[in-house]
Amino acid sequence: MKRTILFLLVNLAAVSMLTAVAFVVCAFCNVDIMELTQGGGYGSLFVFAFIFGMAGALISLFMSKTMVKVSMKCRTIDGTEGDAERWLVSTVRDLARRAGLKPPEVAIYPGEANAFATGARKNHALVAVSTRIMEQMSREELRAVLGHEMSHVANGDMVTMCLTQGIINTFVIFFSHILASVVQGAMNGGKDSRRGRGGYALYHIIVQLFQLVFGIGASMILMWYSRRREYAADAGSARLLGSPGPMIAALRRLGNLQPGILPDSIKAFGIAGGKTSLFASHPSMDDRINALMNLPPDYAV
Repeated sequence: MKRTILFLLVNLAAVSMLTAVAFVVCAFCNVDIMELTQGGGYGSLFVFAFIFGMAGALISLFMSKTMVKVSMKCRTIDGTEGDAERWLVSTVRDLARRAGLKPPEVAIYPGEANAFATGARKNHALVAVSTRIMEQMSREELRAVLGHEMSHVANGDMVTMCLTQGIINTFVIFFSHILASVVQGAMNGGKDSRRGRGGYALYHIIVQLFQLVFGIGASMILMWYSRRREYAADAGSARLLGSPGPMIAALRRLGNLQPGILPDSIKAFGIAGGKTSLFASHPSMDDRINALMNLPPDYAV
């Protein structure tokens, strides 16, 4: 809870700073921001942007378990189905105990090698693995993968990524409207953009263009943060297992397997990733292995 509150306070401070910049830009362009932001001024625009920016992210977070069970055809197990399922459930429970968490739901889904964790709360999460990763990995490697997913849960990455997405959405909506008002207001000599040339239609076209441009930049920021969380989850697996060796072996194995495709909503919490790029949710396997090899000797003890 303290982490979430601190995160929100930091981002609200960032919003305040960027808002001040917006007012400076409007003043420089001789545009009345209080008149241009649909008559309600900065406050109402920010509330509008915050509600719509956070709504989608929060809905996705709280419905994540239900949606992913259906979309990925997950089969929830309790360990009574067979030896493999019993080992899987007992391993997840042991890692949850080590991480100080309640055991999450465990599921298996059909598909190529991958695994993921999701859920709105740490103690009510879901950890799922694909059928192919169970077939193609040794139990030590698979245990490291499960440690990676449990580290995502323990670090609260699902909530943090949701909040990050919501705040970024807020920025995109807010500043798209601000800059659209500035552009059209400058075209109309500083008057209300809706009453000048083009009216509402031109204003909203400009808004959509800015949202497209800002959205591309926002995706790069979100994926950069996702890559940082992957390094942390890899290190968390090393800590839970007492050594980075199993996670290194698991990553090397994954590098030689066909990675399974996950929905965008949970892609950041999977174990496998594609090629490194500014829009990649995961670092390259080589970078992740190097990071594990460079952990302090006593890190996982």
